[in-house]
Amino acid sequence: MKHPEFMTNTKLAINETYRKTDSEFLDAERNSHRDDGSTASTAVLVGDHLYVANVGDSRAVISKAGKAIALSEDHKPNRSDERKRIESAGGIVMWAGTWRVGGVLAMSRAFGNRLLKQFVIADPEIQEQEINDELEFLIIASDGLWDVVPNEDAVSLVKMEEDPEAAARKLTETAFSRGSGDNITCIVVKFEHDKPGGGGYSPPGDKS
Repeated sequence: MKHPEFMTNTKLAINETYRKTDSEFLDAERNSHRDDGSTASTAVLVGDHLYVANVGDSRAVISKAGKAIALSEDHKPNRSDERKRIESAGGIVMWAGTWRVGGVLAMSRAFGNRLLKQFVIADPEIQEQEINDELEFLIIASDGLWDVVPNEDAVSLVKMEEDPEAAARKLTETAFSRGSGDNITCIVVKFEHDKPGGGGYSPPGDKS
């Protein structure tokens, strides 16, 4: 939000901020022996536009008119465009339990991961969604949820709960009960719309 063009060119602001975050992440670990990394999935609401940015295999899904719609596409090494990008940069994608960059990392974009940085970039893919009465809620979660809970299942589970925090808890518990072996982080944001004749959309309150 501190970016000078946040309001006028939100996509540019998000893009440059992701790259800056990656640079600072790498700088913080420069003198250590660690080679950590992280995925990122963010949703920014500016006026009546929702901007979802993604790096890695966390995912954002909305419920629009009752249908589950993914607003991000997982950055997996075997995704054809990602594989082509990695191999063009001199990297390899190989099978080691799952598809991995250099046989090591199971995602093709991330913050950090210094040793693979030439191939594992932090450039976000950004999708834009105009807010209207059909948009019911947003789910942002790490792959620990999506590995075992399909998008449609997640939307159905959220619909069963009135409170978004309870819905997020239900999703994490469901993923755990289905045997997820990865970390399960989940946020649910419900959108409130004015009644007909009441002026249309109003931004969500503190409901995540």
